[in-house]
Amino acid sequence: MLDRDPQGDAKSRSIDSSFRSSSSSSKSTRAHSEETSLLFPAVPAADYKSTSLDPRPEDPEYQHQDDEPLLATEPRGVISTISLLIIGVFMSNADGSLVLATYGIISSDFGALGDASWLTTSYSLATCAAQPISGKLSDIYGRKAVLLVSYGLFGLGSVICGVGQSMWQVIAGRIVAGTGAAGMTVVVSILITDLVPITQLASWRSYVNVVATFGRSIGGPLGGLLADTVGWRWSFVGQAPLIAGAILLVALRLPSHTSHPFANFGHRYKTSKLRRIDFIGAILLALTIILLLGAISLGGQSLPWTHLLVLALFISSLVLGTAFVVYEKTVALEPVFPPSLMVQRDVATNYAIIALQSAAQLAMMYSVPLYFRVTQNSSNTTAGSHLFPAVLGNTLGGLLSGLYIQRTGRYKVLAILATISSSFSYLLLIVRWTGETNWLESLEIVPGGFGTGIALSATFVGLQSVVTKKDKAIATGGQYLWSGIGTVVGVAGASAVQIGRLRALLTEALSRVPDAASVS
Repeated sequence: MLDRDPQGDAKSRSIDSSFRSSSSSSKSTRAHSEETSLLFPAVPAADYKSTSLDPRPEDPEYQHQDDEPLLATEPRGVISTISLLIIGVFMSNADGSLVLATYGIISSDFGALGDASWLTTSYSLATCAAQPISGKLSDIYGRKAVLLVSYGLFGLGSVICGVGQSMWQVIAGRIVAGTGAAGMTVVVSILITDLVPITQLASWRSYVNVVATFGRSIGGPLGGLLADTVGWRWSFVGQAPLIAGAILLVALRLPSHTSHPFANFGHRYKTSKLRRIDFIGAILLALTIILLLGAISLGGQSLPWTHLLVLALFISSLVLGTAFVVYEKTVALEPVFPPSLMVQRDVATNYAIIALQSAAQLAMMYSVPLYFRVTQNSSNTTAGSHLFPAVLGNTLGGLLSGLYIQRTGRYKVLAILATISSSFSYLLLIVRWTGETNWLESLEIVPGGFGTGIALSATFVGLQSVVTKKDKAIATGGQYLWSGIGTVVGVAGASAVQIGRLRALLTEALSRVPDAASVS
């Protein structure tokens, strides 16, 4: 049972009232112009630096814990703090592309080529399921604690993969590593919102995106090199020392901090941190995501869309998703992901943009290497190198849009520009890539990457400018979730289209072969 605290009731009502008042005031200000919330000169630092959101020392409700000092906000402190997190961002992104280069070798070693796709699918499912939960946990336990646990899970998962004696042991390791990778990426973005003014969010986010892009670019070649020289197991075990070093640096250098405005006071009930965790909501959300993405991953590839298993997964996901919404709205004291966020127009729009951009770019990145291998008989290395123009465009888009937002405070026009740029690129691919693509035409994927880079910056700032302070961490986790969903949908969609087209061409070719029924 939870003990009622009458004095806390009065304090909570006062805090909630003042918070709603300030929140509605800030929303009315934003309604006039998208740039007022970013550049409005009268906004005090406490309104746009999350590290200043905790009550002032003279506030009678202030209860600051000695073991949770505020994060440094000086430029030097920001640089040193974010620098600590770069290793995790790099490794979590490199790991994903590393497995793309080695999953065939791994599955062959275990004689399980039919299960090869689960090496990547299991990682993606675990990451998507854990991302929205990581944001809420960082509000309850603090950014540092969640980050350390995430590093530990990622390192443990990598070791399990490296020493696994069966295919399913390696897949289990990928699930553990994917769970850790979720926190490694989400908490970094949350910490950026804690540390810097909203006008600088896009710039800092673009710097982190450069590191992530570099990790994705180098992971594949590095994984292939290790597999060809010392064996694929070292591509996983070799990550353990780097993760151990990252854990040590974070433990020693990163201050402990809980940035939720009401994390330590003002609750209507006296509850421990453990009892504040919405376990039922977290389980329902995770199962909903896993079942949905599982259906998308299987449908059109391993199984027809009308297969009973695929339909059962979709229906189960819908039922559990409905149960999650009902539970969060009627029962949960602190929802792990408030459904009210999803019905806000600006939040839903930002999530939709990032999901569609992620789906489009991943579908393109999945298809381009295969296109050059088939049409020009290119080697794996040469075919993969055709993705570098898109990676370059992604990096430039993120950096330039970050500088633009910092100087002007505007981000809506960038979201429109991102859509136009990406759509133009994909239209060029449809019209001009007809099987004989020269090096100049291969650069036509640059606008696609450029648009996605712009969208990442614009939606990140746009989301942070429309949610309340208490929802920033949760909303950030949700953005990563929808990006992950877009990734899975994009890869599954591209694969389904390719398989469907291949079947149609084979059927047409076999129809002209005498006694085609005997061809197996």
